[in-house]
Order: sequence, then C-alpha cells, then structure tokens
Amino acid sequence: MDGETLEKVYQENLEERMIAYLSAIQDIPLEKAMDIYYHSALADKIHRGVEDIQYLDYKVLVQILCETENV
Repeated sequence: MDGETLEKVYQENLEERMIAYLSAIQDIPLEKAMDIYYHSALADKIHRGVEDIQYLDYKVLVQILCETENV
C-alpha cells in the first residue's frame, strides 16, 4: 500500500469518527450529521489537507465544526 492510499483510508476513518461523534453529542441522526459535515468548509479543508488539519483529534475537529458552522 502506498502513502496516498494510506492517507485516503485515514481520511475516510476520520470522517466516519467525526460524523458518529457529531451525531452523538448533538443527539441528531447520522444522516443529518453527514449533511452538516459534508457541506462544511471544514470538510473541504480536511479533504485538501490545509495546514495538516486532518491530523488533529476527531473530537477537536468536531468542536471546530460546531463553532464554525453554528451547530
């Protein structure tokens, strides 16, 4: 497995953890949590690897998401 593939798998796992955690702490369905996440500026930053933000803890990222998206 090359580095690019590993990075993609890591990002997918990160997104899954973030969505599940957002759903749990906001007491919302997974579908709504997915919608919030995938329509956020943070999702774009994580996808592009801006400032290596994708390496922060998923709970910290969800906190950032809640603050920036007014969740």
